[in-house]
Amino acid sequence: MFWKKFNLNKQYNILYLDYNATTPIDPRVLDAMLPFLKENFANPSSTHYFGSNINESVKTARIQVANLIGADETEIIFTSGSTEAINIAIKGVAENYINKGKHIITVSTEHKAVLDTCKYLETKGYEITYLPVQKNGLINLNELNKSLRSDTILVSVMYVNNETGVIQPIKEISALTHEIGALFMADATQAVGKIEIDVDDFGIDILCLSGHKMYAPKGIGALYVKKGIRLPAYTHGGGHENGLRSGTLNVPSIVALGKACEIAEQEMQQDAERIVSLRNELENELLKIPETFVNGSIENRIYNVSNICFKGCDANVMIGRMKNVAVSNGSACTSAVIEPSHVLAAMGLSDDYAFASLRFSLGKFNTKEEIKSVVEILKTELEFMNS
Repeated sequence: MFWKKFNLNKQYNILYLDYNATTPIDPRVLDAMLPFLKENFANPSSTHYFGSNINESVKTARIQVANLIGADETEIIFTSGSTEAINIAIKGVAENYINKGKHIITVSTEHKAVLDTCKYLETKGYEITYLPVQKNGLINLNELNKSLRSDTILVSVMYVNNETGVIQPIKEISALTHEIGALFMADATQAVGKIEIDVDDFGIDILCLSGHKMYAPKGIGALYVKKGIRLPAYTHGGGHENGLRSGTLNVPSIVALGKACEIAEQEMQQDAERIVSLRNELENELLKIPETFVNGSIENRIYNVSNICFKGCDANVMIGRMKNVAVSNGSACTSAVIEPSHVLAAMGLSDDYAFASLRFSLGKFNTKEEIKSVVEILKTELEFMNS
């Protein structure tokens, strides 16, 4: 198995269980992109032979991304990542569909990229409904149905929650959304490359993804926009990316993203089977510790995440003490802010429980030995903190 050849623990003395924050670059992805940082440096928009050859590599990458989510390559727009893709999509729909209405629905547990964009639109006169979630992190479909209106233009729901791994019922949500003629967008940053996605079958109109969550570099992502959906230019200056995002393409990273998508399509199932086994082993051992419990739905979650509350523990202190263990107490995008996770708070957890929770997110390079080491270190630190 390829994963055996790549071991972060041996290379850097790090026990890395924070794959939802970012992933290491798959060495095969790095190999694919390196030539485009060296000899294959031409601008893909150039009309000479050199540029045309590079453009063919961009086209191949676009097809690879499209194939992974069941889209057509003409529906793929390359971005710098999910945050930019989310901004392009939500602001674009707000601008171009204003004649239908100014009402948008999202969820209180969304990533800050969605929530902050919606907060911005509120200052421009748009009305945003923030759906609550149940204790298990799932929305109530009846609540969604009650919130839908004739002037609703967009429903944006995260496919897989970045903190808890909870998977929302995407098909049911899209069906309800389309009944009133609104568009459905899925932030699939934590889903793409891990579970199978077919945008047509799932009824997804707009989808966002980010390369660094799936073993490609940081600074590259993609936006899927279904044919027929109109979005205005986000940046001007050349009409690149179907006129949405002008600027010289980041070819090395685009090629890398394409390669990562190709690998994910081929190896997703075997990775899932191995990772869920490791996650379950970790979780089973940690839940033996008194007064611990899993945050969010156990049944409806992705296979690589376990968000566990260790009652009485200070997660920030714990993370600081475990010098060679990389875990998280929330989203990496808000970890600098010392406040309880908005995701856990929305699920009804008290501040004390939220501050006592750790997110373990595993990836394809983790090993059984690493899991055992993390369990031992964590138990030792808890005993010290509680002594």
